Amino acid sequence: MVTTIVHIKVKQEFVKQFIEATTKNHANSVKEKGNMRFDFLQNPTDPTAFILYEAYETEEDAKTHKTTTHYEKWRTTVEPFMASRRIGLTYKVIKP
Repeated sequence: MVTTIVHIKVKQEFVKQFIEATTKNHANSVKEKGNMRFDFLQNPTDPTAFILYEAYETEEDAKTHKTTTHYEKWRTTVEPFMASRRIGLTYKVIKP
């Protein structure tokens, strides 16, 4: 299993639009081959801070996610909403 944790900071005026766009991306991402989890989280004390927790069966499945139409649409839609560059860190799962 391969996981990626994406840290995202959004401009305050775009929080609602970011949530809408990311919810659409989530709905399609969870249907992808090899997708095990796709969590969309918002910081309760800083509503402009988000995390995407993505888990795929293989590295190939994770790479394929970034070639999908829904991911590309999400990326181009939310890019202007970002307060700073998003940071995606890949992790190797030890447990479970």
